[in-house]
Amino acid sequence: MKTAIVTDSTAYLPSYIVEEFDIHVIPLTVTIDGQAFEEEVDLTSADFYDKVRGEGPLPKTSQPPVGKFVELFESLKADYDAVISIHLSSGISGTYAGAGQAGEMVEDIDVRTFDTEISCYVQGFYVIRAAERAKEGAAPDEIMAELEEMKKTTRAYFMVDDLAHLQRGGRLSSAQALIGGLLQVKPILHFQDKVIVPFEKIRTRKKAMKRIADMLAEDAEKMPLDAAIIHANQPEEAEIWLAELSERLPDVNFTISHFGPVIGTHLGEGSMGLGWTRRKA
Repeated sequence: MKTAIVTDSTAYLPSYIVEEFDIHVIPLTVTIDGQAFEEEVDLTSADFYDKVRGEGPLPKTSQPPVGKFVELFESLKADYDAVISIHLSSGISGTYAGAGQAGEMVEDIDVRTFDTEISCYVQGFYVIRAAERAKEGAAPDEIMAELEEMKKTTRAYFMVDDLAHLQRGGRLSSAQALIGGLLQVKPILHFQDKVIVPFEKIRTRKKAMKRIADMLAEDAEKMPLDAAIIHANQPEEAEIWLAELSERLPDVNFTISHFGPVIGTHLGEGSMGLGWTRRKA
């Protein structure tokens, strides 16, 4: 059985990985001043942050139309027997639900949908694993079971410069944003039950990043890890953090990724994150 792997643009996978594993990517949309852009297609991350910097209205984000998924799934029937469609958390986007709805509308191909309950390159970890297993000829049931198993060792923590982006975008409650602002803290955030919630309140950016690094180190003592540093238009800071982490944890496989336009809309420029999962045996 030949299985196609589909994801959405918020995995922010580099083009060489998409091409190597023939991953099919459906873009989400960000609307700025009334103009809609498909992220990673019509709008790069660097251009996005340039466009939205300042006091203008918060951009709007939207999930792909169900028809986009239907069109893709229909086209895949010519070469594949099954599809595994892997998406950002259903708690912050309807993309996963849209893929599932489309799968029910398409006949003669077995469509499975997987909710990563997270986003960005940590979502990408699931996509890459699924693509590797599909390339090896694993059956859809086997791949889906392995993705569920990955959830047990997958973690991601991030911090933002300004909680107002999350609050205005409806991804964090007003009370939580207000508390963070009043205390001038740099809260560490994470996904819990598919939504973004505070993990710990830390006073400074430096201390928040150290706390996240310490949690990575704790897990690295227990198992081999793949990890991703994820930044919102902070490439130099990401490189510095990479050097520090690589020296401290030489057995961890690191990569650098980014918060693209859709996720960057809700986190804001300057955000930093670190995610990891158990390395494939």
